Amino acid sequence: MIKPGIVVSCQSEGNDPFNNPKSLALFAKAAEMGGAVAIRSEGIIKTRQILSTVTIPVIGLMKGLFEDGYVKNTRKEKEVLDLINIGTKIIAIDATARPACGFDSGTEFIGHIKRKYDILVMADVSCMNDAILSELAGADYVSTTLSGYTPDTASKDQSNPDFDLVSIAVERLNIPVFGEGRVNSAIDVKRMKDLGVYGVVVGSAITRPRLITQRFARAFNNDEF
Repeated sequence: MIKPGIVVSCQSEGNDPFNNPKSLALFAKAAEMGGAVAIRSEGIIKTRQILSTVTIPVIGLMKGLFEDGYVKNTRKEKEVLDLINIGTKIIAIDATARPACGFDSGTEFIGHIKRKYDILVMADVSCMNDAILSELAGADYVSTTLSGYTPDTASKDQSNPDFDLVSIAVERLNIPVFGEGRVNSAIDVKRMKDLGVYGVVVGSAITRPRLITQRFARAFNNDEF
């Protein structure tokens, strides 16, 4: 369903002024007008609004937290069902090795979901082992979303995308690979493309004006960029 190209992650949190369904749907529409091939969206209400606003594919997910405070993406079957019931055709699922909700790993959960429901799954991985097991479990796409955001990968460079993981995944997998995580510039996108990715997911650099402004303000004030 997803063509090769740029996927825009339209998400917002906390007291950000854009943290509402209408604003995020407008971001999604602007991204579509700008040439995005798909949208990533979190939450039922926001995803429903975006689904009714754009014509390109929407990748839905539900965020939560593990007991250690690290983020997890769509690790409950009810979350999958809720997304399916609003018309989501592609669902991003946490593919890391951490147990949750009765499954020993994300890839075990992906296998269960693929056997039970007629949907496409984007496996959000943190490392190459996650990626390999995701393909074996039946995932339709792999995205490097969680590299740097798990206990085992927290030491990764937090200022740049994980180009090494992207490169190895492209070489070893037979399903489409999306580069995601800390993509801050067109230069990052070009490098991902040169590595052979099917697509690149860009989030904060496009849809978080507060964070974008902070980067420019720090540069002006000669603070650490």
